[in-house]
Amino acid sequence: MSAEVHDNGHEHEHHHKDTFITKYIFSLDHKMIAKQYLITGIIMGIIGVGMSMLFRMQLAWPEQSFKIFNVLLGDKWAPNGVMANDIYLSLVTIHGTIMVFFVLTAALSGTFSNLLIPLQLGARDMASGFMNMISYWLFFLSSVIMIASLFAEAGPANSGWTIYPPLSALPKAIGGSGLGMTLWLISMAIFISSSLMGSLNYIVTVINLRTKGMSMTRMPLTVWAFFVTAIIGVVSFPVLLSAALLLIFDRSFGTSFFLSDIYLAGEVLHYQGGSPVLFEHLFWFLGHPEVYIVLLPALGITSEVIATNSRKPIFGYRAMIMSIIAIGFLSTIVWGHHMFVSGMNPFLGSVFTFTTLLIAIPSAVKAFNYITTLWKGNLQLNPAMLFSIGLVSTFITGGLTGIILGDSTLDINVHDTYFVVAHFHLVMGISALYGMFAGIYHWFPKMFGRMLNKNMGYVHFWVTAVCAYGVFFPMHFIGLAGLPRRYYTNTNFPLFDDLQNVNVLITLFALVGGAFQLVFLYNFFSSIFYGKKSVQNPWKSNTLEWTTPVEHVHGNWPGELPEVHRWPYDYSKPGHDEDFVPQNVPMKPGEEVLHH
Repeated sequence: MSAEVHDNGHEHEHHHKDTFITKYIFSLDHKMIAKQYLITGIIMGIIGVGMSMLFRMQLAWPEQSFKIFNVLLGDKWAPNGVMANDIYLSLVTIHGTIMVFFVLTAALSGTFSNLLIPLQLGARDMASGFMNMISYWLFFLSSVIMIASLFAEAGPANSGWTIYPPLSALPKAIGGSGLGMTLWLISMAIFISSSLMGSLNYIVTVINLRTKGMSMTRMPLTVWAFFVTAIIGVVSFPVLLSAALLLIFDRSFGTSFFLSDIYLAGEVLHYQGGSPVLFEHLFWFLGHPEVYIVLLPALGITSEVIATNSRKPIFGYRAMIMSIIAIGFLSTIVWGHHMFVSGMNPFLGSVFTFTTLLIAIPSAVKAFNYITTLWKGNLQLNPAMLFSIGLVSTFITGGLTGIILGDSTLDINVHDTYFVVAHFHLVMGISALYGMFAGIYHWFPKMFGRMLNKNMGYVHFWVTAVCAYGVFFPMHFIGLAGLPRRYYTNTNFPLFDDLQNVNVLITLFALVGGAFQLVFLYNFFSSIFYGKKSVQNPWKSNTLEWTTPVEHVHGNWPGELPEVHRWPYDYSKPGHDEDFVPQNVPMKPGEEVLHH
């Protein structure tokens, strides 16, 4: 199943000179759009992580006065340096929204899908460069609106990143239900439009623009992961868009899709017939696939980095593809495990328990295949490889607690405690961030033509790895002890007094880990200008992106498109002088095609 050579009509683009605006701002080149996504995502990440530092300080030292609270939050939200409870909920809400959607979805998928899909498939560019540019600028616009919502007079949205009604549906419910919530909904509607345009572009590019010889079973696992991620996005994101639009109707046009029998300050409101549980179904129908929209690109990047730096073929290539497809399908039929305590029929709960535990099988296939690829490999322990191995570790540890949360009878005991926070941060947050860091360290030379500082990369990895477990490992225990999440302070409950020292420990790890991201930021931005110049193929990798020149050309290859003759994982193959054989190298007479 091989695709035709597509030239995409880019010859004419070499004849005119790009201006600054057409090259760096309104660029149609997928490589430049990838950089735009990455740098916007890093800025949003700084804001999101900064918020978590603030509310962790509040949790460790509740109602203490901190000068930084007053400086950053102002007199209204931090009088005399003491954080107000409303702004605490807002920080948790916007932190979750930014990290899940703007960093782990847009920055991770947007950056690496854009950079790698055309380069690894041998295409000149995305199927539609214009649509690609529009999808980035919609993402940028939604980011600006989300940040603008922080400055709303009555406060930003504060009903949690899941925005459950009635708090999100009644503008008068609490301060953050007003303009801040409206801006949140507008931002997310624009964000979803951006994601859908990007996803459709990725799908069409993978199906139509593969170079000669690039059959589906010769595609790198990175492209497989981005392809399935885009399909999940197209299936599930419109459902969240419908939930957001119905919520806007409830807020502004007097409908009651999600509201029923509401009393506000003793007054009976006119709403009837709606159901907040309907919103939960709509939200989690995206919300659970969202976990894999975040995770699959990170797992695809890890496959590529581990194979390259183990200097051996990836173990079980076809099993890996099947597990990606299985995870993509199963992720759309497990959403109800977020709703075990919503009054769901126990039989329905048992169905969702079954489908949830089923997803452990393809996840375990991936974990075992990574471990088997590493086994007896000639390991090159550079920063990208360390972050990939770190991802395998957090994917396994976070996944094990998922078995507890996926079982309805066990979940009821720890639902809405810090146990849930620990689980999803490890399996989704930290694992996806590790995948993103691995991708940045591995493909930085391709993006910017320079190398990142390796020693700073080692410092960044080890401090981040220790602090990530230092933050989220103890949370499992305070969750099992019953400590609820999203509480501004637990000082009103003598039951939790003994857990306060653990909260202080978690916060210290969080502050150190957050501070050491500055090492990465310095390394990243200084290396763009002053890093060591990169050679064409610094990691001795087989995939097609390393056959393009270091200096970027719009159209990727200056001459003919490369022709593919083999799969992307011919490392340490007998009968070859080098321990890598790029995909565009023809097969020797009698050379064995590896069974993958």
